[in-house]
Amino acid sequence: MNYSDEIQERIHFSETRMIKCVFPDTTNHYNTLFGGTALNWMDEVAFITATRFSRKKMVTVSLDKTDFQKPIPAGTFADIYGIVTYVGTKSVKVEVKIYVEQMYSNKREVAVSGIFTMVAIDEKGKTTQVI
Repeated sequence: MNYSDEIQERIHFSETRMIKCVFPDTTNHYNTLFGGTALNWMDEVAFITATRFSRKKMVTVSLDKTDFQKPIPAGTFADIYGIVTYVGTKSVKVEVKIYVEQMYSNKREVAVSGIFTMVAIDEKGKTTQVI
């Protein structure tokens, strides 16, 4: 989309990256990251990204599509990255990807991706303008 320079700058400065180490207490019986934990981390990054973009109270209203493409084994890093991909009047869409990164090599690849729709709310919990 073609957004104003101000919106483009907000998008750029709201990009969010969080690195987590996948420890055994976050894995299932296959020794890979629980899907629910992955979604929790992704929602947190979506929230931070949307809030940094709008500087308003933001809540998750939907998760449009989630693809679990690769398992994320214990003993790896999960690099969770979020970026605003759409700006509406009262909502933004944040694309969040988890890259699985090996600890002792430069190998990394997309493991999970999803699109979160976040809505701005006012003090009464009613939707309001994003910017």
